[in-house]
Amino acid sequence: MSKNILFFFLFFYGIVSVFSQVKKDTIAIPEIILDAAPIKNSLQNVASSVSVISSADINKTDGIILTPILNTIPGVYMQQGNLNTNRITIRGIGARSQFGTNRVKAYFDGIPLSSGEGETVIEDIDVGSIEKIEIIKGPNSSSFGSGLGGVIHLFSRETPLLQSFGKATTTFGSYGLLQQRLSGGYSDANSNVYSSFSDLQSDGYRANSSYKRKSLNLHGKQKIAEKGNLSFIGIFTRLKAYIPSSLNEKDFVNNPEKAAPTWAAAQGYESYDKFLIGLGYDHQFSDKWSLKSSVFSNFKEGYETRPFDILADKIYSVGLRLNVNYKDRFFSLPFEISFGTEMAAEKYNYTLYRNLYLSQPGQGSLEGDRFSTIEQNRNYGNYFLQMEVWLLKNLHLETGIALNTTNYSLEDVFKPNSTTQNKTFTFGGIWSPRIGLSYKVGKGKNIYTSISKGFSVPSVAETLTPEGQINTDLKPEIGWNYELGFKGNWFGNQLYTELTFFSTQIENVLVAQRISDDQFVGINAGSSSHPGVEFLVNYKFFQSSKFQITPYFSGAINNFKFKDFVDRGNDYSGNQLTGVPDKQLNFGLDVNTKKGVSVSMSYRIIGKIPMNDSNTKYSAAYSLLDVKANYIFTILKVLRTELNAGVNNALDEKYAASVLPNAVGFGAAQPRYFYPGNPINYYGGFSITYIF
Repeated sequence: MSKNILFFFLFFYGIVSVFSQVKKDTIAIPEIILDAAPIKNSLQNVASSVSVISSADINKTDGIILTPILNTIPGVYMQQGNLNTNRITIRGIGARSQFGTNRVKAYFDGIPLSSGEGETVIEDIDVGSIEKIEIIKGPNSSSFGSGLGGVIHLFSRETPLLQSFGKATTTFGSYGLLQQRLSGGYSDANSNVYSSFSDLQSDGYRANSSYKRKSLNLHGKQKIAEKGNLSFIGIFTRLKAYIPSSLNEKDFVNNPEKAAPTWAAAQGYESYDKFLIGLGYDHQFSDKWSLKSSVFSNFKEGYETRPFDILADKIYSVGLRLNVNYKDRFFSLPFEISFGTEMAAEKYNYTLYRNLYLSQPGQGSLEGDRFSTIEQNRNYGNYFLQMEVWLLKNLHLETGIALNTTNYSLEDVFKPNSTTQNKTFTFGGIWSPRIGLSYKVGKGKNIYTSISKGFSVPSVAETLTPEGQINTDLKPEIGWNYELGFKGNWFGNQLYTELTFFSTQIENVLVAQRISDDQFVGINAGSSSHPGVEFLVNYKFFQSSKFQITPYFSGAINNFKFKDFVDRGNDYSGNQLTGVPDKQLNFGLDVNTKKGVSVSMSYRIIGKIPMNDSNTKYSAAYSLLDVKANYIFTILKVLRTELNAGVNNALDEKYAASVLPNAVGFGAAQPRYFYPGNPINYYGGFSITYIF
């Protein structure tokens, strides 16, 4: 691994040295304005670590899933067990989640994608409908509630101003991959509409991993009068995805393409229909006062067959988000203040049936008798106040505070007289303060520091005891985050660098103890320490009238550990945090020509991952090389045509794309820690765009 790192350092150093002597001048990089925060600010001046992924970055991949995109961001790690089995962690937070993403919140055009209990699913969002992604790392925003790890903001594509178009895209690849997308849009001085339909299918590398997803997206904005804007978003998703589940070490090494035996026998899968609808209204009352508001609703109806049971569930939520901004001067100091709220009410109903797949071998799952029906009501409210002021010409202050309230209620519909009948639980009010300072030390160069407090509430499942009672002693995870960083442009904006030192100290760490195949119990087991360093270098070192070459280098090195951590009488204090690689390094090279040919190469190095709290099992470190080539040309001046081809895992690395933390083997079965990653695989595609 060290040889690989040395090779790429020398490789990039050599290229930079040669071409930097050829051409020094370049076009200045435009200022990046962050859209997610209630108070708009530039990336350069904001006193926190925020990463921005542009549409150009998204287009460097196959466009199927966000995994290779997010994994280029320092401190962000997305594990991909399958197209529908993923876990996103930021700075190690959320790494011990069993099967999905929590402790990280996500939004699409300001509408929450996270459930009321913190579960986040973004992998079923069509990548082709995303224009930009902003990632706030750590609890560095007081306006988005529960999300100790950070917040991921997705922004929808828009139709270019004064343009109308229709576009057809096809992508095909290894393991039966086929994606077809139709999109179109219209834009004039007052209106902007974008819509797309996507049909994605894959047989998958492993047995029992077939995947089918249809997505329909509609986004629109309409100017109302002179100072008002109305917006709309609607997303429909229909999914049926089989689940190969994880493997034990023997099968992972010798037969990684197989599915877990019980999941293969049950032909386990998940399917659902999902709707997301939002309506927003923005109004500029004056030069000082402005309003941004939205109402939203989410609906999901799902059906999942597992070896241990069959789950049928429904989830419905409604909510609103609004913030009012006021901008003025205070004793000649320019400042802006924002106050607002985000509130949502969510109803979740699930029914469990016995799975009789063993009674008909080879036929898959068979629904048996119902044995449980539970209704849950989840409500949360987040009330925030944020202020930014220029104390001096070069000194910028950010401060804010938020109050969050979360409560759950449960009702056992199947057994009306059970102990879970009409049980309620609340965590009370949780305060989250934040303060940050950014100082401009020179043109295009800022140092910043911040202190912030964040939290994550337990899921409903984590609050339940084996008897179905709510554990009223369970506490939310609380974390204090400390940051010191530098952001700088050099050589006339030719070189951009970031360097961040951070330390997050978490108390009341939540542990999911597995007590059966399908049941976990949550406990607060202690505290953990998350110190680390993140860095980024983008160098546009050669640009001529014919082509441009841009290398980049980013990474994160950490020393995440349990501080005071005791679970079931075992003291793991001082051990490495489970489920987190000790380092991530990303090397990339983009070559673009004026004739429409471009090549992107990305090389990622992921360090070893402790798979259990005792640190007796580790997944091996691995590296992945991805390459993509594009050719764009125009036919008859109105048909914009794109051809592309690429290869993922070009070195055919054998690796674990995801691990199951603290896996337990019941009976004589070995624990199943490993989700094998895809071996070398290829894809290609084309698109035709007609511009009206």
